[in-house]
Amino acid sequence: MRNLQLQVGDKAHDFDFETPWSARQNFYETSGNNPAVLVFLRYQGCPVCQMEMANLKRDVGLFNQKDARVFVFLQSTPEIIASSTNKEDWPFFIVCDPQAAIFQKYAVEPGGIFRYLNPAGMIGAIKATFKGFKHGKFEGKETQLPATFAVNAKKIINYAYYGKHVSDVPSPETLASNIE
Repeated sequence: MRNLQLQVGDKAHDFDFETPWSARQNFYETSGNNPAVLVFLRYQGCPVCQMEMANLKRDVGLFNQKDARVFVFLQSTPEIIASSTNKEDWPFFIVCDPQAAIFQKYAVEPGGIFRYLNPAGMIGAIKATFKGFKHGKFEGKETQLPATFAVNAKKIINYAYYGKHVSDVPSPETLASNIE
């Protein structure tokens, strides 16, 4: 049975999470009275995911201007991420969800082989590769689709987007423009 996708106006689900550099935390407590942006990607070794994380890092000022907390979800283990990068490299939370429990809570599903092989998704992968992002270890669900949410300070979703292929992620500008 598939989960129902979250919609604008729904209450954002609370969850506990860990990062590669910290013990268990709680989403509601960590985001406090601030808005939040949730970006669900695949895993650390995915070139498209690396490119999207670099885009978020480049444009983090857009989120900081609105006092928003940014959470990036990966189906990678804390050990994999910690072995390839440092906490200081990322101005946002990298949430490790190797069992995809939070992905399921937010109804972020794999897309099947046809969505995985979608030509637009393949173009995104080629673009990431040409920008120098290299494929690393395979983790999680290879056909996992992305999703993004903007959540206001009251934890109500005011923007929800479920990607149609592996590189279908709204720009940081689009995400920031939907923060209330």
